[in-house]
Amino acid sequence: MKKSETQPLCGLKRSDFQTTVNGKNTDLYILKNSTGCEVAITNYGGALLAVMMPDKDGNIANVVQGYDNIKDVMRGEKPYLSTLIGRYGNRIKDGRFQLNGKCYQLATNAGQHSLHGGPEGFHAHVWDAFRMSDNTLVLNYTSPYMEEGFTGEMKTTVVYNLSDANELIIGYMATTNKKTIVNLTHHAFFSLAGVAEQTPTIDDLECEINADFYLPIDNTCIPTGEILKVEGTPFDFRKAKPIGRDIDADNEQIRNGNGYDHCFVLNKSEEGELTFAARAKDPKSGRTLEVYTTEPGLQVYSDNAEGEHKGQRGVTLPRRAAICFEAQHFPDSPNRPYFPSVVIRPGQQYKQKTIYRFGVEK
Repeated sequence: MKKSETQPLCGLKRSDFQTTVNGKNTDLYILKNSTGCEVAITNYGGALLAVMMPDKDGNIANVVQGYDNIKDVMRGEKPYLSTLIGRYGNRIKDGRFQLNGKCYQLATNAGQHSLHGGPEGFHAHVWDAFRMSDNTLVLNYTSPYMEEGFTGEMKTTVVYNLSDANELIIGYMATTNKKTIVNLTHHAFFSLAGVAEQTPTIDDLECEINADFYLPIDNTCIPTGEILKVEGTPFDFRKAKPIGRDIDADNEQIRNGNGYDHCFVLNKSEEGELTFAARAKDPKSGRTLEVYTTEPGLQVYSDNAEGEHKGQRGVTLPRRAAICFEAQHFPDSPNRPYFPSVVIRPGQQYKQKTIYRFGVEK
């Protein structure tokens, strides 16, 4: 192997990600592009481990929170940290939904609700990995019938591509042999300032979200069913503003989410079109992130869990050191027939594309 292959920019060691789980091998995969940037992924849960991007002075740093060994990916204190999410991203009330007149009961792992496909969802499985090129990785997983309570056997393919425009492009495809529900997403925890011992909070992060409406939630983070205007609320990001400006506002919705943990209804002219969803800028480093997606919603999570946690190389990360832009269908959609449908049938193909475009602005 070349030296550059054995010593990636992120400093991660391949041997630290190699083990066997239920007869399948885990590994570390490094994607590289012509600009010298890099993305590190493991096929356990499709977890992003590092996204190495430059700042305004050309200094490259990791801008996504991840673990530095397979043991922590599997058993770390944040099980969904920067992982693939399925079969159903976000929450389903009481872990129940009806399909063809039958009630299905899912695993409940967030109080009385189902969250992110359950404790043994897509984030907790070894995916079959195929390296297409230096900048493209394909992951495949077949979810068996009634896994975590979901009907149908579902075959899923996720493609990661690091473009020469410093875009991380994630494409999702799925098919089923029985009518079921699906809502795939990625739970990347972005820290645009760079993950380091002194990683700042996201309070100064300037954020814009292309949404005129959002979904209010109850005090268990389940949508109330309303679709409300962002105008005049802490959820108005139609013009860029610092995340910290209203994150602790005296507002019932902010209290219910302990900050931002809400789905924004993205402005679309037609269903399934690839459009601009959000933009964030770290004013100190100049790093920017733009999000484009075919999905109707964007769950924005401001890393609200109380207390500090350990990151790569033992760094201590404070509360609210990351922002998550989870492109998806709406939470609890199976129980809200007027929300965009998450039902997929045999013969249909679920498709989704989300682009995370990194840049710098001086």
